[in-house]
Amino acid sequence: MTEETPGFDQKSDVPADAAQPDDAAAQAAGVPADEAGVPVEPAGDVTENEQEGLSGETPAGQGPQEAALTAQLDQTRTALHERTQDLQRLQAEFQNYRRRVERDRVAVKEVAVANLLTELLPVLDDIGRARDHGELVGGFKSVAESLEMVAAKMGLMQFGKEGEPFDPTVHEALMHSYSPDVTETTCVQILQPGYRIGERTIRPARVGVAEPQPGATGAEESADEEENGGPDQG
Repeated sequence: MTEETPGFDQKSDVPADAAQPDDAAAQAAGVPADEAGVPVEPAGDVTENEQEGLSGETPAGQGPQEAALTAQLDQTRTALHERTQDLQRLQAEFQNYRRRVERDRVAVKEVAVANLLTELLPVLDDIGRARDHGELVGGFKSVAESLEMVAAKMGLMQFGKEGEPFDPTVHEALMHSYSPDVTETTCVQILQPGYRIGERTIRPARVGVAEPQPGATGAEESADEEENGGPDQG
């Protein structure tokens, strides 16, 4: 056993500030170490791939791809605009076609109704003559009134009355006479009533007309002058 000499501290043979082998290697390589002596990797330059991942920017190699996508988008927008114009043009043409078909349909319906009612006019004339002679009685009266009601619902209107001025566009004069009781050409007798559908005349009224007597106007003017004391003297 070794006896310790009193009054002297036992010291280690290795110096306290001697660096550990790993620390010495790290210091020789220029790599810093932490307090525990573990080497710390330096914050060196970040690689290009890491920078692209951190920044989120598109690499320069994708430029042509973006240009191609932009060109394709422009082409798609142009095609969409052209198709929209085509659709608007087709829609306008369809609206015009629908209006034309509706107008033609109404015209065809009016012509068909007018043709049907024209064929019924002789029957309506017989009904009118029977009514004038008091023969429209019993079951025949009910049938006649029903037929006239149906014709009225289909738009048939009767015109022509005694005493109304003669109109060559809606009247057909079958008789002519002179009368001192009229001041213009007047319908004095209705031989057959006229019929129209809306503004369309399907048969003019056949009438007897009377005109003022040729000398009636001059005689009336002379009588008026005499009542007024004759013509003015200069």
